[in-house]
Amino acid sequence: MIEKGKSMSKEKDIIYCAQDTIHALEDTIKQYAKDLITISHWVLDSFRRSGKLFLFGNGGSAADAQHIAAEFVNRFQIERNPLPALALTTDTSILTSISNDYDFSQVFSKQILALANSNDVALGISTSGNSKNVIEAIKVAKELGLKTAVFTGKDGGLLKDLADISIVVASNKTPRIQEVHIFMGHMLCQLVEDELFSKKN
Repeated sequence: MIEKGKSMSKEKDIIYCAQDTIHALEDTIKQYAKDLITISHWVLDSFRRSGKLFLFGNGGSAADAQHIAAEFVNRFQIERNPLPALALTTDTSILTSISNDYDFSQVFSKQILALANSNDVALGISTSGNSKNVIEAIKVAKELGLKTAVFTGKDGGLLKDLADISIVVASNKTPRIQEVHIFMGHMLCQLVEDELFSKKN
């Protein structure tokens, strides 16, 4: 059983972390809400032209890429047809063969080369903004004519000035950055889903 004093201290820690996330979210939304809307317009235009949304990242960002892709393919809040989003983090044979035969920095860029065309959108996720495989994928996507966006944190890293749009979470703490990233991913789903399938349309 946790002593009362320690319990109160842990409650304060939880409240502090929650407030930290709220502040990071508020600051990021104030700065980048318009950019997120622009990304949603890109995705909408892509879907309407039979294009796809590619998502990719490492570790927790890989999980976010898969999470967001699932919301598009299955559903978010509206019962509707599936939407073509693909996380490039899920095929272990592709990931391990490229890493083994070439280099881990190419695990996403080779998939972009194989699967993408200029109607598509590429969304990279990197808390540091410096993930080499995300950088290489964004470079290849730009060469192929895709619209490119990234969710990053800290100072935005190398990706900040590489992608067409970079949303940089206002925090230096990885957990806070990831918590804001999934909010942004959910909002992207909502913006696209509402525009395509809302009963108001």
